[in-house]
Amino acid sequence: MLRGWRPWGLGLALLLASSGAAAVEPHLRHALGRALDAPRPASDRFARQVWLQDYTRRLRPFVDRPQQRRRLTRLVLAEARRAEVPPGLVFAVIEVESAFDRFALSHAGARGLMQIMPFWQEEIGRPEDNLFRPRTNLRYGCTILRHYLERENGDILDALAAYNGSMGRTIYPEKIYRAYRRRWREE
Repeated sequence: MLRGWRPWGLGLALLLASSGAAAVEPHLRHALGRALDAPRPASDRFARQVWLQDYTRRLRPFVDRPQQRRRLTRLVLAEARRAEVPPGLVFAVIEVESAFDRFALSHAGARGLMQIMPFWQEEIGRPEDNLFRPRTNLRYGCTILRHYLERENGDILDALAAYNGSMGRTIYPEKIYRAYRRRWREE
Protein backbone atom coordinates (compact mmCIF):
# COMPACT_ATOMS: atom_id res chain seq x y z
CA MET A 1 0.00 0.00 0.00
CA LEU A 2 1.35 3.42 -0.92
CA ARG A 3 1.77 5.73 2.05
CA GLY A 4 2.82 9.31 2.57
CA TRP A 5 1.14 10.87 -0.45
CA ARG A 6 -1.81 13.20 -0.47
CA PRO A 7 -5.17 12.40 -2.14
CA TRP A 8 -4.76 15.00 -4.88
CA GLY A 9 -1.53 13.28 -5.90
CA LEU A 10 -3.11 9.85 -6.27
CA GLY A 11 -2.61 9.54 -10.02
CA LEU A 12 0.96 10.82 -9.84
CA ALA A 13 1.83 8.56 -6.92
CA LEU A 14 0.51 5.49 -8.73
CA LEU A 15 2.40 6.50 -11.86
CA LEU A 16 5.62 7.02 -9.92
CA ALA A 17 5.23 3.74 -8.08
CA SER A 18 4.55 1.80 -11.27
CA SER A 19 7.51 3.39 -13.05
CA GLY A 20 9.97 2.42 -10.34
CA ALA A 21 10.38 6.01 -9.11
CA ALA A 22 8.89 5.32 -5.68
CA ALA A 23 11.98 6.84 -4.03
CA VAL A 24 10.64 10.35 -4.75
CA GLU A 25 10.46 12.35 -1.53
CA PRO A 26 6.91 12.54 -0.13
CA HIS A 27 7.07 16.34 0.01
CA LEU A 28 7.81 16.53 -3.70
CA ARG A 29 5.12 13.97 -4.51
CA HIS A 30 2.67 16.03 -2.43
CA ALA A 31 3.60 19.31 -4.10
CA LEU A 32 3.41 17.90 -7.62
CA GLY A 33 0.18 16.05 -7.01
CA ARG A 34 -1.44 19.09 -5.48
CA ALA A 35 -0.35 21.30 -8.37
CA LEU A 36 -1.72 18.82 -10.91
CA ASP A 37 -5.05 17.91 -9.30
CA ALA A 38 -6.03 20.99 -7.27
CA PRO A 39 -9.04 23.00 -8.43
CA ARG A 40 -8.33 26.31 -10.07
CA PRO A 41 -7.96 29.22 -7.63
CA ALA A 42 -11.21 30.88 -6.56
CA SER A 43 -9.57 34.27 -7.03
CA ASP A 44 -9.54 33.73 -10.79
CA ARG A 45 -13.21 34.34 -11.50
CA PHE A 46 -13.03 33.16 -15.12
CA ALA A 47 -11.27 29.90 -14.20
CA ARG A 48 -13.80 29.30 -11.41
CA GLN A 49 -16.67 29.74 -13.87
CA VAL A 50 -15.04 27.31 -16.31
CA TRP A 51 -14.58 24.79 -13.48
CA LEU A 52 -18.22 25.19 -12.37
CA GLN A 53 -19.52 24.75 -15.91
CA ASP A 54 -17.32 21.72 -16.49
CA TYR A 55 -18.45 19.92 -13.32
CA THR A 56 -22.07 20.96 -13.85
CA ARG A 57 -21.84 19.30 -17.28
CA ARG A 58 -20.29 16.16 -15.74
CA LEU A 59 -23.28 15.94 -13.38
CA ARG A 60 -25.79 15.75 -16.26
CA PRO A 61 -26.08 11.91 -16.23
CA PHE A 62 -26.95 12.00 -12.51
CA VAL A 63 -29.02 15.16 -11.95
CA ASP A 64 -31.74 16.04 -14.46
CA ARG A 65 -32.49 19.67 -13.63
CA PRO A 66 -29.84 22.26 -14.64
CA GLN A 67 -30.55 24.48 -11.63
CA GLN A 68 -30.01 21.56 -9.22
CA ARG A 69 -26.75 20.63 -11.02
CA ARG A 70 -25.41 24.18 -10.70
CA ARG A 71 -26.41 24.43 -7.04
CA LEU A 72 -24.87 21.07 -6.16
CA THR A 73 -21.66 21.87 -8.02
CA ARG A 74 -21.30 25.13 -6.08
CA LEU A 75 -22.02 23.39 -2.77
CA VAL A 76 -19.49 20.63 -3.41
CA LEU A 77 -16.83 23.15 -4.39
CA ALA A 78 -17.47 25.30 -1.31
CA GLU A 79 -17.51 22.43 1.19
CA ALA A 80 -14.57 20.59 -0.38
CA ARG A 81 -12.46 23.75 -0.29
CA ARG A 82 -13.51 24.47 3.29
CA ALA A 83 -12.40 20.98 4.34
CA GLU A 84 -9.37 21.02 2.02
CA VAL A 85 -10.30 17.88 0.10
CA PRO A 86 -10.33 17.59 -3.69
CA PRO A 87 -13.81 18.38 -5.04
CA GLY A 88 -13.47 15.61 -7.62
CA LEU A 89 -12.97 13.09 -4.83
CA VAL A 90 -16.13 14.36 -3.14
CA PHE A 91 -18.08 13.93 -6.38
CA ALA A 92 -16.72 10.36 -6.70
CA VAL A 93 -17.77 9.53 -3.12
CA ILE A 94 -21.26 10.89 -3.81
CA GLU A 95 -21.54 8.94 -7.07
CA VAL A 96 -20.70 5.66 -5.32
CA GLU A 97 -22.48 6.32 -2.03
CA SER A 98 -25.84 7.71 -3.21
CA ALA A 99 -25.80 8.16 -7.01
CA PHE A 100 -26.54 11.83 -6.21
CA ASP A 101 -29.82 11.05 -4.46
CA ARG A 102 -30.05 13.58 -1.63
CA PHE A 103 -32.71 11.43 0.06
CA ALA A 104 -30.74 8.16 -0.13
CA LEU A 105 -31.11 5.97 2.94
CA SER A 106 -28.94 2.87 3.32
CA HIS A 107 -29.98 -0.35 5.01
CA ALA A 108 -27.57 0.63 7.81
CA GLY A 109 -29.26 4.02 8.25
CA ALA A 110 -26.69 6.24 6.46
CA ARG A 111 -28.31 9.33 4.98
CA GLY A 112 -28.05 11.71 2.09
CA LEU A 113 -25.54 12.41 -0.64
CA MET A 114 -22.40 11.30 1.22
CA GLN A 115 -24.27 8.68 3.29
CA ILE A 116 -23.62 10.07 6.75
CA MET A 117 -24.42 7.86 9.72
CA PRO A 118 -26.71 9.59 12.26
CA PHE A 119 -24.42 8.73 15.18
CA TRP A 120 -22.23 11.63 14.03
CA GLN A 121 -24.99 14.05 15.03
CA GLU A 122 -24.93 12.74 18.59
CA GLU A 123 -21.11 12.63 18.60
CA ILE A 124 -20.91 16.37 18.02
CA GLY A 125 -24.04 17.33 19.93
CA ARG A 126 -26.17 18.42 16.97
CA PRO A 127 -29.10 15.99 16.84
CA GLU A 128 -31.26 18.59 15.08
CA ASP A 129 -29.11 18.63 11.93
CA ASN A 130 -30.92 17.38 8.83
CA LEU A 131 -28.58 14.96 7.06
CA PHE A 132 -30.80 15.03 3.96
CA ARG A 133 -30.07 18.73 3.51
CA PRO A 134 -27.26 18.86 0.91
CA ARG A 135 -25.17 21.60 2.55
CA THR A 136 -25.32 19.88 5.94
CA ASN A 137 -24.58 16.47 4.46
CA LEU A 138 -21.63 17.80 2.47
CA ARG A 139 -20.27 19.65 5.51
CA TYR A 140 -20.32 16.44 7.54
CA GLY A 141 -19.04 14.25 4.71
CA CYS A 142 -16.16 16.50 3.65
CA THR A 143 -15.09 17.01 7.27
CA ILE A 144 -15.22 13.28 8.01
CA LEU A 145 -13.34 12.49 4.80
CA ARG A 146 -10.66 15.06 5.69
CA HIS A 147 -10.33 13.50 9.16
CA TYR A 148 -9.71 10.05 7.70
CA LEU A 149 -7.27 11.40 5.11
CA GLU A 150 -5.26 12.99 7.92
CA ARG A 151 -5.54 9.93 10.17
CA GLU A 152 -4.33 7.67 7.36
CA ASN A 153 -1.47 10.04 6.47
CA GLY A 154 -2.92 10.82 3.06
CA ASP A 155 -3.39 7.19 2.05
CA ILE A 156 -6.54 7.62 0.00
CA LEU A 157 -7.50 3.95 -0.15
CA ASP A 158 -7.23 3.50 3.62
CA ALA A 159 -9.05 6.80 4.21
CA LEU A 160 -11.92 5.78 1.93
CA ALA A 161 -12.12 2.36 3.59
CA ALA A 162 -12.33 4.09 6.99
CA TYR A 163 -14.97 6.49 5.66
CA ASN A 164 -17.05 3.50 4.59
CA GLY A 165 -16.25 1.37 7.63
CA SER A 166 -14.61 -1.29 5.47
CA MET A 167 -11.02 -1.20 6.73
CA GLY A 168 -8.92 -4.03 5.37
CA ARG A 169 -11.04 -4.41 2.24
CA THR A 170 -10.34 -2.64 -1.04
CA ILE A 171 -13.54 -3.09 -3.06
CA TYR A 172 -15.14 0.16 -1.85
CA PRO A 173 -12.08 2.44 -2.11
CA GLU A 174 -11.22 1.03 -5.53
CA LYS A 175 -14.77 1.67 -6.72
CA ILE A 176 -14.50 5.33 -5.68
CA TYR A 177 -11.05 5.64 -7.23
CA ARG A 178 -12.38 4.27 -10.54
CA ALA A 179 -15.24 6.80 -10.47
CA TYR A 180 -12.76 9.57 -9.68
CA ARG A 181 -10.42 8.63 -12.53
CA ARG A 182 -13.23 8.04 -15.02
CA ARG A 183 -15.37 11.10 -14.41
CA TRP A 184 -14.30 13.53 -11.67
CA ARG A 185 -10.55 14.10 -11.77
CA GLU A 186 -9.36 17.55 -12.75
CA GLU A 187 -8.24 17.63 -16.37
